[in-house]
Amino acid sequence: MTNFILLQAAQGGGLSGILMIVALFVIFYFFMIRPQQKRQKEIKKFRESLSKGSKIVTAGGIYGTIKDVADTYFLVEISNGVSIRVDKGSVYPSAEEANLSQNNGEQK
Repeated sequence: MTNFILLQAAQGGGLSGILMIVALFVIFYFFMIRPQQKRQKEIKKFRESLSKGSKIVTAGGIYGTIKDVADTYFLVEISNGVSIRVDKGSVYPSAEEANLSQNNGEQK
């Protein structure tokens, strides 16, 4: 009797193993991949909405104000009379503007 139960468990183990792997992938997708894709879309939308006068932070930690917008880069003023050219992919919202937009969103 015990051998019969062990034999059935060994044969059914393949199907349950496959179901566990599929469940693991589904959980991984909903907790890791999907939120990352959503975050990337939000960052892309933010970068497209930037215009002259917006305050930003570069990936390297340089704070500045956009002075000109081109196809692939921004001209950013980091001090009076000092401007640098920064790739659009390395720009994030400044901490001050991020806090202001969060506070405005909470008041609505």
